[in-house]
Amino acid sequence: MPYITVGKENRTNIDIYYEDHGSGKPIILIHGYPLSGASWEKQMPVLLNAGYRVITYDRRGFGKSSQPTAGYNYDTFAADLREVITQLKLQDVTLVGFSMGGGEIARYFGKYGSKDMSKAVFIGAVPPFLLKTADNPEGVDGSVFEGIKKAVAADRYAFFTEFFKNFYNTDLYLGKRVSDDVVRASWNVAAGSSATASLACVPTWLEDFRENLKRVDVPTLVIHGDDDRIVPLSAAGQRTARLVKGAKLVVIKGGPHCITWTHADEVNTALLNFLKG
Repeated sequence: MPYITVGKENRTNIDIYYEDHGSGKPIILIHGYPLSGASWEKQMPVLLNAGYRVITYDRRGFGKSSQPTAGYNYDTFAADLREVITQLKLQDVTLVGFSMGGGEIARYFGKYGSKDMSKAVFIGAVPPFLLKTADNPEGVDGSVFEGIKKAVAADRYAFFTEFFKNFYNTDLYLGKRVSDDVVRASWNVAAGSSATASLACVPTWLEDFRENLKRVDVPTLVIHGDDDRIVPLSAAGQRTARLVKGAKLVVIKGGPHCITWTHADEVNTALLNFLKG
């Protein structure tokens, strides 16, 4: 299996698992919590058929990547992404990030700028700043995230069961836009993640990306569901679209958090139109 070594923990390599398919302009798909690069299966064939080179990778601690006990912060996540781009010698890259993956994009631009970047796409993504503070009244109260941390620490498997209900809005879409089997498969991937990563990633959702977004100077698309119960549209997507100059916002009506599955056709249409534009 293909791996990129991004560091060491003691004498053990920290390896990032990736897949690299197709040819043409490269697109890197960055997954959300608590899944892996395999979660892009509704987008991968569409992008390949449209003539793009598509790269996915598993964030450290998740999927088939190494599970170290350190490095669960966005500076490190962005550095891992940098290694993927550098070692694969990619240029003219489009970054597409779902949920947590949007944080990698924002921090990448904040740290490394737009060299070799072509376009950026944020899907249900955590930027610009989810935590409610005096200068960020649109954010979410910190007690919500404290509750999540406690739930993950107490029994992450039970937490995942509840989490995926709101991930897919199963009360509305189970048996219609998402099956029991998909939810179970997602739970299985989540259960295989590092226990350390499952907990350590939660505080990263509260990172302030507002200054990072000011450095995003490539064509940008923001896609967000208006019924997202994990990362609310008003706290995230709408504001990211305002902060990135010239960004286009596409709101998926009735869309939950994981619109990449439940509303894949709408997401893929918006994505392809943007890439071709």
